[in-house]
This record gives sequence, C-alpha cells and structure tokens, in this order.
Amino acid sequence: MSLINTEIKPFKATAYKDGKFIEVTDAALKGKWSVVVFYPADFTFVCPTELEDLADHYAEFQKLGVEIYGVSTDTHFSHKAWHDTSDAIKKVKYPLVGDPTGTITRNFDVMIEEEGLALRGTFVINPEGQIKLCEIHDNGIGRDASELLRKVKAAQYVASHPGEVCPAKWKEGASTLKPSLELVGKI
Repeated sequence: MSLINTEIKPFKATAYKDGKFIEVTDAALKGKWSVVVFYPADFTFVCPTELEDLADHYAEFQKLGVEIYGVSTDTHFSHKAWHDTSDAIKKVKYPLVGDPTGTITRNFDVMIEEEGLALRGTFVINPEGQIKLCEIHDNGIGRDASELLRKVKAAQYVASHPGEVCPAKWKEGASTLKPSLELVGKI
C-alpha cells in the first residue's frame, strides 16, 4: 500500500540541532511543510554528501516555509559526534533525528530489518500531516537537493491551486495544466 496521502503516524524522538538536543514529534511536522530524509547511517560515504547538499539548499527550503529532518537509526549522540568531526555535517543546521528503536523508520516503511538501517527515503509532508511525495532509493544512489526543492515547489503549487497540475520538468513560474475533457489526447 502506498503512503501517499496518508497521515504520518505518531512518534517522539530526540534530535541534534544547533548544538542542542531537542525533542521532535509527529506534531512538530504539522502546521508547515516538512521534508523527512532517511539515510542509512552516520559516518558513512554517500550520506554526508546528501546531508551537505541539503544544508547548502536549506535557506531556500526555509524561504518556502519548509523544515527538513534528517533521520537515521543512529542515536542523537552519534549525530552530535558526527557533526563535531565531519566538515560536511558541520554545515547541517536542520534537525538530525535519532531513531535507534526504528519506530519512525518503520512508520515510513523504509527499514531494512536484517540490517537495522534505513533505506534512502524522502518524504514531503503537507501542513495537515499528509505525505505528498515519497521516493525510496537503493542505498547506493544519492539524492539531489535541487530536484527535491523543485518537487516541493510543485507540491506547494498544486496544494494552493486546486484543479491545476504540474507537468514534467515544471519549474516555478512555468505553465501548469488544467485537466479537462478538452485536453484528452491533445498533449
């Protein structure tokens, strides 16, 4: 069953953000747009490149009213140690959520049970707490923050313009489509 348009499940976790440990719950993801990015583990190879790419685009996400949450099955203590030792992770200003019990990872169906690690899952959640985008990658395939930013803008556009949809490669300011009987077979 797809998670698209389902409401996020309850959770409570501790995250590392801006030199502090903070509590993050499902309620924190509601009331604004959120991006939850699962990654396999701290102190790895592809993960820091992705989290650094998100950090480099974080201000753009914030301008759109979007908070980013990085999640792995590591502890919040591990996230702090990684932040203190990695130049790439030092750039991260968004919360790095510890999920050592795997609750959140299982809630989003990205747990690799035999390894206790998460797949590379990306979820865009609307202010009502509904999942609007879900992408799950093999752990060898890194993601691109600029493409995620484009998709967030499309999701926000569609949410604020009922009856319109964004075609392939849509970028902010480009034309959208209004599905209708007149368009059938004309595209």
